[in-house]
Amino acid sequence: MPRVLSIAGTDPTGGAGIQADLKAISANGGYGMAVVTSLVAQNTRGVRSIHLPPASFLREQLDAVSDDVTIDAVKIGMLANEEVIIEVAAWLRRIRPPIVVLDPVMVATSGDRLLDERAEAAVRELLAEVDIVTPNLPELAVLAECPVAVTWPEAISQARVVSARHGVIVLAKGGHLGGAESPDALVDDAGRLSGGRHLVEFAQERVATTNTHGTGCSLSSALATRQARLGDWVAALAVAKEWLTDSLRHSDELDIGQGNGPVHHFATLWRAAEASAGAATATGTRMPHRRR
Repeated sequence: MPRVLSIAGTDPTGGAGIQADLKAISANGGYGMAVVTSLVAQNTRGVRSIHLPPASFLREQLDAVSDDVTIDAVKIGMLANEEVIIEVAAWLRRIRPPIVVLDPVMVATSGDRLLDERAEAAVRELLAEVDIVTPNLPELAVLAECPVAVTWPEAISQARVVSARHGVIVLAKGGHLGGAESPDALVDDAGRLSGGRHLVEFAQERVATTNTHGTGCSLSSALATRQARLGDWVAALAVAKEWLTDSLRHSDELDIGQGNGPVHHFATLWRAAEASAGAATATGTRMPHRRR
């Protein structure tokens, strides 16, 4: 079972941030751990305020985990400011986890930039310490220092720029483009994808739901977990996407919040458990009786 560490902010409603990361890691067969970068007062309708603990306490959290537990993969989410980014980068250089996935939280749903210019520059420098970055289209534009892509070919082009410039694999995501399709693509200028490929595209029909809160957090955490299990980015993303699509399709079964609700992280597992219980009931299977 991969031991996967999430370094991110919180979400009290459980749909995004560290809470979503831990659910996604567990649902994909990993043991989840968490280091908190920021305490976020948010719900399904938006963010109200953010509290940043001292960077020294962040360092203590990171060291407490890595001094004791072997870490198989790291997922990084909200980092908030330059000081936090520098602290995480220094820890990565010291510990050298075998897998590092960065989901760069840089642009709010409203389109507002969440980081100042110095922090954005620090995120670009952080790319040297990670294996793969998973931005949405506005965040990809910030990393590429370009206007936001409005077509899928533009998104692929920007991903190629980021991969070539920073030596990192890029997961380009087309969810912000709208329309019936929601494509994704792995882009690697160095050709490190399976078969020596530089580009692998994944076609995907858009799931008709407004319950998309925390999808970026969840996908990146699932990807980190699956990569630790499979050792192949293409295969890992294929399985992670299949899981996320199922979680989106069943998200309406939840009744969480009045805004954009979360995905149903455990839909697949719960259905399997119910099917198993139903089969046991149908065949008259009983649990073993334990002698007193």
